[in-house]
Amino acid sequence: MARYEFKLPDIGEGIAEAEIVAWHVNVGDVIGEDQQIADMMTDKATVEMESPVAGKVLELAGEVGDQIPIGSVLAVIETQGADRTAEPVEDSKDERPLADGAVEPTPAQAEEFPVVATGEVAEPEKSAPAPRVEPEVAGKEPSGGHVLASPAVRARARDLGIDLSQVKTASDRIRHSDLDSYLLYNGGTVSGRPVAARRDETIKVVGLRRKIAENMQEAKRRIPHFTLVEEFDVTALEETRAMMNSDRGSNPKLTLLPFLIIAMSKGLADWPMLNATYDDDANVITRSGAVHMGMATQTPNGLMVPVIRNAQSLSAWQIASEILRLSDAARTGKAARDELMGSTITISSLGPMGGIASTPVINRPEVAILAVNKVEEKLVSVAGEIEIRKRMNLSLSCDHRVVDGWDAANFMQTLKGYIENPLRLLSA
Repeated sequence: MARYEFKLPDIGEGIAEAEIVAWHVNVGDVIGEDQQIADMMTDKATVEMESPVAGKVLELAGEVGDQIPIGSVLAVIETQGADRTAEPVEDSKDERPLADGAVEPTPAQAEEFPVVATGEVAEPEKSAPAPRVEPEVAGKEPSGGHVLASPAVRARARDLGIDLSQVKTASDRIRHSDLDSYLLYNGGTVSGRPVAARRDETIKVVGLRRKIAENMQEAKRRIPHFTLVEEFDVTALEETRAMMNSDRGSNPKLTLLPFLIIAMSKGLADWPMLNATYDDDANVITRSGAVHMGMATQTPNGLMVPVIRNAQSLSAWQIASEILRLSDAARTGKAARDELMGSTITISSLGPMGGIASTPVINRPEVAILAVNKVEEKLVSVAGEIEIRKRMNLSLSCDHRVVDGWDAANFMQTLKGYIENPLRLLSA
């Protein structure tokens, strides 16, 4: 038997160390040649490290989250033959870099964020089962009369195991506030059962989540943000979208996002200072001639920003296709390097969960980001008449070192001119 020292190879130009984001073997495991043993993350890529030899794992260099210097021993493997050390190996083909130095985890990184519980969750004390609360007759008052309560209150009482006949109310009907009072004055218990609290959890911040945290911290530390929120009438745009979707053929279904990206692309032609990047180390601002639209995308492993190239040259249908393709690639870990880098401005949308306003964080080194908030129907005065209109807020965050408030306000008014006039928006 012999000891084989597998040293961490040079996995990128200028890289001095890499972070362990996942182990795929344990000490004592017998592994085969080319078997994946670890995922290592640098500022540029995630690399799957494979063992160049077969044998038994004797030692591993550290725990998930530890930084390992290039050239240091990553693993010691017991093999047949003479003692030797590992030669540098080729980089894994499964590199998945992200914008702003973040990286897309591999499928094996699903367990990248280990959760360590501080203790077992206490079992609630056993007692007699709570009385069943029937949907039609929730319970009875002590006097024998029917308890009055809305379906929502009855459903909540049933979920909590509360016998409505035991709930006191100052009115003729039991309300949610009465349920709250019942819980308060019964010491947080329901039908004699204590409400079990979850134990504290300790979550180690590693890998992609650590990169996201570092990027957000650096953006807020370096960039003096200011946010401008403007309300838009999207009634006509929604009608146009519905009309186009009714005759879309094989094209993907249109959301508001493609139209907003077109409006931004047109507006940035007039206000190019927002379509820029700022190298604050070199004090150089680069205004981009093309609009490379970053699209904030939530994935199972964290936030990613795939890029729609040359958005100013694409139709609504083409943008919709790119949104579907890139978001799917990001979520499945198949996005290529150039699809995750080089954005010049970013749009972020949470759809119907978007709230009424937001203060998005700029995707450094960009100087602006637009957040899309939810569409709501509102009563609005139009030419002296009250109408129900569809309204939506857009929130624009800018880097105040590069973008003045005047420029941001003018850009938003330019967007309004396009968004509220779909014919103008879709014309060449």
